[in-house]
Amino acid sequence: MNVVFDHQIFFNQQFGGISRYYFELATGLASMDAFDVSVVAPFHINEYLQHDTNFIVKGFYFNQKFYGSGHLTNWGRSLLLPVEYALFGCADIIHETYYSPVPVGRGKTRVVTVYDMIHELFPAEFKHDPGTSLAKKAAVTRADHVICISESTRHDLVTILGVDPTKTSVVHLGHSFVSLDNPSSPGQGKPVRSYLLYVGHRGGYKNFSSFCQAYAGSPYLRKEFDIVAFGGAPLQGAENVFLEGLGIRKNVHQLSGNDRLLASYYQGAALFVYPSQYEGFGIPPLEAMHFGCPIACSNTSSIPEVVGNAGVYFDPSSPESIRSALEHVLDDDSLRAELIVNGAKRVSMFSWQRCSEQTAEIYKTICNER
Repeated sequence: MNVVFDHQIFFNQQFGGISRYYFELATGLASMDAFDVSVVAPFHINEYLQHDTNFIVKGFYFNQKFYGSGHLTNWGRSLLLPVEYALFGCADIIHETYYSPVPVGRGKTRVVTVYDMIHELFPAEFKHDPGTSLAKKAAVTRADHVICISESTRHDLVTILGVDPTKTSVVHLGHSFVSLDNPSSPGQGKPVRSYLLYVGHRGGYKNFSSFCQAYAGSPYLRKEFDIVAFGGAPLQGAENVFLEGLGIRKNVHQLSGNDRLLASYYQGAALFVYPSQYEGFGIPPLEAMHFGCPIACSNTSSIPEVVGNAGVYFDPSSPESIRSALEHVLDDDSLRAELIVNGAKRVSMFSWQRCSEQTAEIYKTICNER
């Protein structure tokens, strides 16, 4: 079976969750005898494709700085893409890697993956990006089949866009965990005290502010723990004013670094806190489970689907609920130990091999139905 992944995400994402998903999926399928896999990206900026060892990439890597030279980039796209896709003729499966208002390439069967419905559920946070929702609707409408990365995302897709449920499937993501044979040491700025770990950007639906309010409202948490916010932008401006107003600015440490450094912070944390109001899947809880860090998290969207019995849940809209959950876990050593054991079992359910195998079965089924 000839499977082609289009260029979209690899043209626009240097590295990150979505391009990692497609690279791992293409690599996994390429290892199966039943599939002839290609990624059609005449030129791209993606770091994963740069290190392709399976000869699946039909295109060349360019440094992101070079790629950003406007007119040359647009000229290359308009000239090379039609030629490259024409060389492949009509694929058995063409899997669109992001949302486009118009189809690219030719395929007997067209598949698209939907990651979340954040743009539709939180439109006020994406006023600068009105086109994504329209392009997503177009891509889903023309697709022969839609893969969703969680049951929660499938439910939202069906509810919001009215998609026929029989046209959809759920395939969970996997994750590639960094090796810690030679772990990085936590960098300068790590708190001396025990700490609660938060990972990712902090604005809007990510709900970092409610976590901070919960922390500020607990004399126990303020006395015994600091907060490490790993990743995202440095603390500045209105965020500093907010933290100062809560009286906790000196307790909150923003840090950034590579995956090895992040892994060391997971291992050293007393608790990983995941207060997001919505996630299409959620990779950080898998990372926390893998590195033996207990979890307190929101009871919304896909989060319980991923975390299962490896976390203690709270209502993300209630700082009081968050505070109570954090205090409960941190004050109970046996519960923390139980969560760590459950997490080690739970994380084994999510792998890129499993993701590839389930996707392969979907491809075979929809091709046989045509």
